[in-house]
Amino acid sequence: MLSVLRDRTYRHLFTAQVVALLGTGLATVALGLLAYDLAGADAGSVLGTALAVKMVAYVGIAPVIGALAHRIPRRRLMVASDLIRATVALALPFVTTVWQVYLLIFLLQSASAAFTPAFQSVIPEVLPAERDYTRALSLSRLAYDLESVVGPVLAAGLLALTGYHWLFWGTTAGFLGSAALVLSAVLPKPVRGVGAGRGGAGSDVTADTGAGADADAGSAADGAVPGAFARSVHGLRLFLARPRLRALLALDLAVAAGGAMVIVNTVVYVRDRLGRPPGDVPLALGAYGAGSMVVALLLPRVLDRVGDRAAMLPAAFGTAGLLGALAGLTAAGPADWRWPTLLLLWAALGAAGSLILTPTGRVLRDEVPPADLPAAFAAQFSLSHGCWLLAYPLAGRLGAAAGLPTAAAALALLALAAGAAAARAWRPAPADRAVRGQVAGGHAAEAPVRPPVSAPTPGRPAGLRYRRRGPSRV
Repeated sequence: MLSVLRDRTYRHLFTAQVVALLGTGLATVALGLLAYDLAGADAGSVLGTALAVKMVAYVGIAPVIGALAHRIPRRRLMVASDLIRATVALALPFVTTVWQVYLLIFLLQSASAAFTPAFQSVIPEVLPAERDYTRALSLSRLAYDLESVVGPVLAAGLLALTGYHWLFWGTTAGFLGSAALVLSAVLPKPVRGVGAGRGGAGSDVTADTGAGADADAGSAADGAVPGAFARSVHGLRLFLARPRLRALLALDLAVAAGGAMVIVNTVVYVRDRLGRPPGDVPLALGAYGAGSMVVALLLPRVLDRVGDRAAMLPAAFGTAGLLGALAGLTAAGPADWRWPTLLLLWAALGAAGSLILTPTGRVLRDEVPPADLPAAFAAQFSLSHGCWLLAYPLAGRLGAAAGLPTAAAALALLALAAGAAAARAWRPAPADRAVRGQVAGGHAAEAPVRPPVSAPTPGRPAGLRYRRRGPSRV
């Protein structure tokens, strides 16, 4: 898996991601302590509102940034996002009222909504070989899991030496380090998106994808470029028009159903239902992250032998089954076996989520032409967080009003419906049965570089004219 780090550009980008995520992990701990200082017993309400503000920023900002990204070099966009995040982190220790927290969190997460899709859209161009890109996706999943594990541990060590306000300085350092690493990377020249070429909207015009300075994607555009609103909805139109992308959205909903139950209600399960000490709360959350990390480590070899569909769809139905089992566990009477069972359920939910999330970039790359990848990643980023925006209040408010067993059962039904919708939309076609990573002599053969994109088909909507030739993964 680590062989992809031999590529200098990817190594710098991956290190930038890790450094920024470690800074985010410090900010998560510091923000909780800041909220307690400002609101006392109402700190949970403050954090819940801040979480909702974060999701609103993700859902609303990502498509807008995606619409304007063609006018900004990707490296400049990512560096500017990091600098904004560093500035916000630097200001957080000085806030004195709750509304200032909400405003700064909105600014920080809006910058993240600009950085993340741009970062994701660059990686398949840096690592075009299928096996390399799959391993990069697994490393990215591991980086996100490390944020939830290493970040709090690092924060605990720093808190033993100094006050929590200094954690925000660590966050600032992380974002500045990320900006420096992105600046040091030599990015491929971008492929011009919808309407950027002289052929008008959806024309099949590409720039040189060899290593070189990150050119301004908007410099070659002419009067045929559609407006910002058309660009902002283009990624959403891609998802609505392509069955596999609609299936991907349904799978995101299944992940959100399982993850929201863990994130929102872990403290209630551990402290209230099981009567465990406070120190067991991070242990339970760590089990969720550990399950995700194990799958991220093993998944590249699995995806060399099976298709994306064969890995992702069972995970959605598995999430529904695990949430159903959780409802039964919650309704059970006091017993010693409930604590280890909860840890196993949390680890399994983390594993199921990773099975769905890790191959997402592969599905997008297969379904979307290179010119439309930034818009597709921005739309996926926005829509997936929209699923979380739905699942969070369902897990929290339903659990508080009707009880945890009812909340778990409702989320199980949501995950089951999402899995069924994904299976209905993502049907295996005859061409899908040939998996690119063919097994030869016990080893997966090197997958070819991205297959060619067919010419536009007359009569289809602009920007939706592309279809990849050759077999697709199941």
